[in-house]
Amino acid sequence: MRIGMPMAYSGGFAETVEELADFEAAGLDVVNVPEAYSFDAVSQLGYVAARTRTMEISSGILNIYSRTPALLAMTAAGLDYISQGRFVLGLGASGPQVIEGFHGVPYKAPLARTREIAEICRMVWRREPVVHEGSQFHLPLDREHGGTGLGKPLKLINHPLRERIPMVLAALGPKNVTLAAELFEGWEPLFYYPESAEAAFGEAINAGLARRDPALGPLQIVVDTQVAVTEDRDEQEAAMQQVRNHLALYIGGMGARGKNFYNDLACRYGFEEAAETIQDLYLSGRKAEAAAAVPDTLVHGVSLIGAPSWVKERVNAFAATGVTTLNARPLSTTHERRVRDISLLKEATA
Repeated sequence: MRIGMPMAYSGGFAETVEELADFEAAGLDVVNVPEAYSFDAVSQLGYVAARTRTMEISSGILNIYSRTPALLAMTAAGLDYISQGRFVLGLGASGPQVIEGFHGVPYKAPLARTREIAEICRMVWRREPVVHEGSQFHLPLDREHGGTGLGKPLKLINHPLRERIPMVLAALGPKNVTLAAELFEGWEPLFYYPESAEAAFGEAINAGLARRDPALGPLQIVVDTQVAVTEDRDEQEAAMQQVRNHLALYIGGMGARGKNFYNDLACRYGFEEAAETIQDLYLSGRKAEAAAAVPDTLVHGVSLIGAPSWVKERVNAFAATGVTTLNARPLSTTHERRVRDISLLKEATA
């Protein structure tokens, strides 16, 4: 099992990148650079590529609406080139609040759009003339679909370092999870709860694997989690509170009522009553009460918080369900402790 880490830079981006050398020395395998509606991830990924040597760099995630398929492919090829083959293209649909609210683009047909983007990216990386006729993209764009008719089927000028750059799809809904298992090298779920993973995702994964091209290799499962390795009860509780707050934000407030993917996931895990309570409290502005309503079972299940023996036990639980990468955010308050926790987590996966 590999260890990844999302890059948080609340203290300053340049300072955080300097600290990545310590995580690289501690055995960190991959760093994920986020992009929601903050600074763009691409410019930062280029900087990280220049300041690291062995770890993979991954976009975590680029949404499928704000960039064209060809631009996504060009960007991935460029980042893969400057990192000497260390780039992973993380993609996801995001949600209507961000896509329509921040980018002003209709949030429609995420499944069809994702499928066509994957197909076009691989076409670009193979340096084939880009000709695609789908429900979402028409390349070259002809008069019938709003173009001038002057577009030509072009191929990428540069020769990519790899003609198949790994792609990971962030997905939670059953149809999107099936698509990840069918078409992508990797699948990235948020709030992965091993004990209920089969019930929540098993049918969808198996449906995708049945249509998977063997050339893609085994499905890589990249799980987002949070880690704090400590025997101190106060430190454990402080870390768990961070997880509670995070879960409450997503289950309660990351989406409208009836259109919240994370609330739906909590229900699929078997926490229907708690999910409804958390959402009611959060949307009414009672955020502390919403966090308090998050079940301890869920907090413990999706995180890695506790003594080394407990963390090892939880790592084994993740591994038993097929997880190949733990994308773990360290919760400790100092850089030294965060590096230590990544090192201990690496040991626990050995």
